[in-house]
Amino acid sequence: MNKGLLFVVSGPSGAGKSTICTRVIEKTGMKQSVSVTTRPPRPHEVEGVDYFFRTEEQYQQMIAAGEFLETAEVHKNFYGTPKAPVFENLENGYDMLFDIDYHGARAIKRKYPDAIAIFIMTPDFETLEERLRNRGTETEASLKTRLSAAKRELGKYELYDYIVFNDNADQAIQEVLDIVTAEKRKIKNNVHVIKKMLDQ
Repeated sequence: MNKGLLFVVSGPSGAGKSTICTRVIEKTGMKQSVSVTTRPPRPHEVEGVDYFFRTEEQYQQMIAAGEFLETAEVHKNFYGTPKAPVFENLENGYDMLFDIDYHGARAIKRKYPDAIAIFIMTPDFETLEERLRNRGTETEASLKTRLSAAKRELGKYELYDYIVFNDNADQAIQEVLDIVTAEKRKIKNNVHVIKKMLDQ
């Protein structure tokens, strides 16, 4: 059985990253990891499905025990990816996809160098600004903040293996699927299959 591959997808708000990730998961059957968080559950959220909900004390104990692949503090709550289920899925041949920012991408690459990192971006910043404006949810100040954050994220391009310019959603989804296929066809990911064939 082939070992699963771990894909990390990042990109600024408005680049279409979440839509692409959702469609890629639907088409490939990849698994998404369930994060641990210290924030309280929302009414519809289910333990172990949406998140693993833990107290801050429990979370700090998990950090001390080295249980996280990556961890971050966001708006005074902690979020982290537990290592054990991720590695178990990969060993059992399941590909995994992470929709995560560049901080998380860097942490995952550090602990799992074989991770394949893809950055999703609009063709230019004008397109990104237009998409953010069309949402109708941004003030001028928040728009400026998001565009500045997008430039900072793109500046971390050396963390990534691929970039997909999302001008057309269907085409961008197909490009990510092509990357997945190409990675699965690499010799290093098929050595045991080849050796088995040679032994017959």
